[in-house]
Amino acid sequence: MMAMVNLSLPAPAKSPSRPPPKLSSQSSVPLSVNRSVNFEPLRHRLIKHLDAGHLHKAISTLDVMASHNAHQDLVTYSLLLKACIRSRDFQLGKLVHCHLTESKLELDSVLFNSLISLYSKAGDWTKAREIFESMGNKRDLVSWSAMISCFANNKMSFEAILTFLYMLDNGFLPNEYCFTAVIRACSTSEFFPIGEIILGFLVKTGYLDFDTNVGCALIDMFVKGNSDLESAFKVFDKMPDRNVVAWTLMITRCTQLSYPSGAIELFVDMVLGGYMPDRFTLSGIISACTELESESLSLGKQLHSWVIRSGFASDVCIGCSLVDMYAKCTIDGSLDDSRRVFDRMENHNVMSWTAIITGYIQCGGCDMEAIELFCKMIEGPVLPNHFTFSSVLKACGNLSDSRTGEQFYAHAVKHGFASDDYVGNSLISMYAKSGRMDDAQKAFESLFEKNLDSYNTVVDAYAKNLDSEGAFELFHEISDFGVEVNAFTFTSLLSGASSIGAIGKGEQIHARLLKSGFQSNQCICNALISMYARCGHIEAAFQVFNEMGDRNVITWTSMITGFAKHGFAARALEIFHEMLKAGIRPNEITYIAVLSACSHAGLVSEGWEIFKSMHKEHEIAPRMEHYACMVDLLGRSGLLREAIEFINKMPCTPDALVWRTFLGACRVHHDKELGEHSARMILQQDPHDTAAHILLSNLYASSGQWEDVARIRKNMKERNLIKEAGCSWIEVDNKIHRFHVADTSHPQVQEIYDKLDEMALKIKGLGYVPNTDFVLHELEEEQKEQFVFQHSEKIAVAFGLITTSRPKPIRVFKNLRVCGDCHTAIKYISMATGREIVLRDSNRFHHIKNGTCSCNDYW
Repeated sequence: MMAMVNLSLPAPAKSPSRPPPKLSSQSSVPLSVNRSVNFEPLRHRLIKHLDAGHLHKAISTLDVMASHNAHQDLVTYSLLLKACIRSRDFQLGKLVHCHLTESKLELDSVLFNSLISLYSKAGDWTKAREIFESMGNKRDLVSWSAMISCFANNKMSFEAILTFLYMLDNGFLPNEYCFTAVIRACSTSEFFPIGEIILGFLVKTGYLDFDTNVGCALIDMFVKGNSDLESAFKVFDKMPDRNVVAWTLMITRCTQLSYPSGAIELFVDMVLGGYMPDRFTLSGIISACTELESESLSLGKQLHSWVIRSGFASDVCIGCSLVDMYAKCTIDGSLDDSRRVFDRMENHNVMSWTAIITGYIQCGGCDMEAIELFCKMIEGPVLPNHFTFSSVLKACGNLSDSRTGEQFYAHAVKHGFASDDYVGNSLISMYAKSGRMDDAQKAFESLFEKNLDSYNTVVDAYAKNLDSEGAFELFHEISDFGVEVNAFTFTSLLSGASSIGAIGKGEQIHARLLKSGFQSNQCICNALISMYARCGHIEAAFQVFNEMGDRNVITWTSMITGFAKHGFAARALEIFHEMLKAGIRPNEITYIAVLSACSHAGLVSEGWEIFKSMHKEHEIAPRMEHYACMVDLLGRSGLLREAIEFINKMPCTPDALVWRTFLGACRVHHDKELGEHSARMILQQDPHDTAAHILLSNLYASSGQWEDVARIRKNMKERNLIKEAGCSWIEVDNKIHRFHVADTSHPQVQEIYDKLDEMALKIKGLGYVPNTDFVLHELEEEQKEQFVFQHSEKIAVAFGLITTSRPKPIRVFKNLRVCGDCHTAIKYISMATGREIVLRDSNRFHHIKNGTCSCNDYW
């Protein structure tokens, strides 16, 4: 039907064929009443109340008159309706409509149009359409415009466009209000092509050249319907009369489409052009600061100063933006500035509470503070919304505190959010992070309506719980249901593949996303770099990196991290310097990656230089992770005294991570005295730190102090501290095969151990001597030798030898650090078989080929 309607300029208006409604022959006001009572004073009082803005008093006067069966004229009713619409008191407006109906007055088009507007703004499009259809030949251009706007406001784009076309077919020439409404209806990807056709019609009428509202609607159409900022800018530049609303809209849309620098430039142009920013402009530009990669905090503070000088310091909307800005732009991870702004706000709404709660969660390690704030919020008058509940459930997930999360979810259900997607998806994620995947699956299945976000949440949950099979099964389910996947789906699947080193599945996903047209998506390309790097194929990661046209700080950091983990320190540093030359500002994670690269290669002087440049060149205050990297760098290099001196001079109290790193170095270099000191420091902070007990036990075992080993193990047993079992795995034909020490559960166990025996004879002939120092149990030497050759990584390598062929590398993954004897044995195996073996342990990659390792025996 739509295709049959001509979009050329319509003919002069013609009267619709619908006959006017029949009127009652009975007089609307009984004569006896009018003769006996004078209502003029009441009429004057009603008008006086309206003029003074006392709407409720005016309605009370109307009630008094109605009780005596006397009614106002059409003009007064029109004024009353418009006052109700302006004040958004729709219930009073409906009461006026009831009085109007009882009056039996014949309504004119002005009153009909006011009624359409009333019900439209109240969200009752059915009643609005009923009134519109009852108008008959009283419909004018305002009526059509009001009805189109009603459908557009209620997200009924198809009905809005159809009504616009019916209007043209009835001979009405659209004005700026009609165009604004129908363009708003076309601001979705589905109806954007129709919007382009209407734009052609609009250009012919000339409204684009002088009406600001039409221009603003077109900007929204291009941004929301097609993510096309370039065309939005063309419309903006063509607008001769830009007001503050137009400037603010363009600034906001730039931020939403990840172009914060454009938003800043627009703001500067706006101010230089003599326009005064309002509260919405300032709120939007402060939000843009959070998206900047550099100087975000500095600019945010300048804008904060502007806010104070402009008298907006007490504005709740701007306060929310400032809380969010300080939380996201913090340099040292502190939320002091954000909290200070929050505490100084005179009034709080749900947005300000949600902003500060979310800020604590996003900064990392402050989830308990977020929960405490939420508890404080629900004790006050402000009720949480679905975003607040979603955030606090995320905090519970980060703490693996599903019990508290369930209490909060019960609270959300009481507030009517049981069927809300945000809350439901956060519940799934909370269960998954707490290790309760069965409950996460149940929460997913109980969702009222499963959408792509729901599927993405549970796919990501399976991926993060190292269940790539579950993630891929859901991915196939999504495809079967015809749901179109997005970038987040692919990113989650790639994360699932990388977490277990399933390069085969990763390559399948890569092929699938290429077919889906996501090959240029920056987020997906970053995930691909990470996947290939973590699966041991660093050159494939580098190829993806080289083919990317648009790189951000995550792209560069992912590549630096990849080279660092693979032991290619020189290439990591080279990429880091290229990044600086490209004008990309490194962040905290970038510096962790670069310092790790120096640590893996023993580049002490380079590491010191980079550590000092953090604050000096980029004003990044070192965090605990950076201090731990420096301790690792010094400790690995055998500079234990320098490392302990560095720890003692730290400006903050060293946490367990720093001391644990130092204890690991003491274990490698057999320094019992410093090792015991570091263990004491860890256990002072956390008496139940399993890693500290294990590292100290290993330090004693390597020195043959079995009584001390027994004492520590007894202590662990009493405290119910369990050491994580060593496990190695390998992917063959898209299936993961897992092995533990002395494992005999595999169906091909006989072939595996035959290959192990064969390899043992071959490599001993090449000079391999088992290093039984890595057997941390008191056994006979022969038993130690047998035990050390049944480590999980050797079994996985043997399985790889019997199930894969040249030239494909054997890729083995281990959840713990590879032991020294296995590292040596695998080097000999590579020499004996001519195979390349890539081994990923909990710390780094080892590329072993022809008897040499990429780590140069430094790990």
